[in-house]
Amino acid sequence: MKRMYVVSTKALKQLLIVLIALVLAVGITYAERDTIAVFTNGSKAKPPQAVYKVDTKEKKIALTFDISWGETRAVPILDILKQKQVQNVTFFLSSPWSQRHPEIVKRIAEDGFEIGSHGHKHENYSKYPEEEIRTQIGTAHTILTEMTGKKPNLLRLPNGDFDKRVLQIATDMGYTVIQWDTDSKDWTNPGVDQIVQNVVSKAHPGDIVLMHASDSCTQTHLALPVIIDKLRAEGYQFVTVSQLLSGSEVNSQEVD
Repeated sequence: MKRMYVVSTKALKQLLIVLIALVLAVGITYAERDTIAVFTNGSKAKPPQAVYKVDTKEKKIALTFDISWGETRAVPILDILKQKQVQNVTFFLSSPWSQRHPEIVKRIAEDGFEIGSHGHKHENYSKYPEEEIRTQIGTAHTILTEMTGKKPNLLRLPNGDFDKRVLQIATDMGYTVIQWDTDSKDWTNPGVDQIVQNVVSKAHPGDIVLMHASDSCTQTHLALPVIIDKLRAEGYQFVTVSQLLSGSEVNSQEVD
């Protein structure tokens, strides 16, 4: 005896709608696979992430200095920090510069400042294949570790450039990538007053400030004493990046 199965038109429509919805969901997930959030905030944060600032109500601020070349600007900045009794600052050093100026690296370490990596070659790592990215970060890591006796775990990439591959590789190698929320723009040499204004007008609790101690930045050492005095007058406490990150909620941004 033959059996006949009858499916109503309504049931068919419902089935088609479900199937279409599933196909669309899969398609959207695939299309957005490179822009699915790689950044989260607070205790739920999972690597990889790049840190721009920290969410806190405490008036703590991290001054950071990148150094990639030159020999005349770093020492005056170290002298100013000593004169102003600023003990907590983070320096991001490129390894070739460090090799050329071991005496300055030694002083930075002896003065008690935090040292992070600024990579090896000062180029955009996002243009490199993955193996070369590892080589650049790894080479700098080995050199800075040998010179300072301490393994760096903070990384500011050259030019602040990275993509998801760079971020993932850096994280896999034990680094936290540090960006900035306030740019002094001292690298444009806009004038001492403008550098001061760029920092002081935008400073906020949990801020990470970008400055430079390379020779191309000819006005930073002149602006720095004023920046320190003004921020102190506003009640800010200077901390290293690690101190800022400790026990606070990280604020990071998504990579497209």
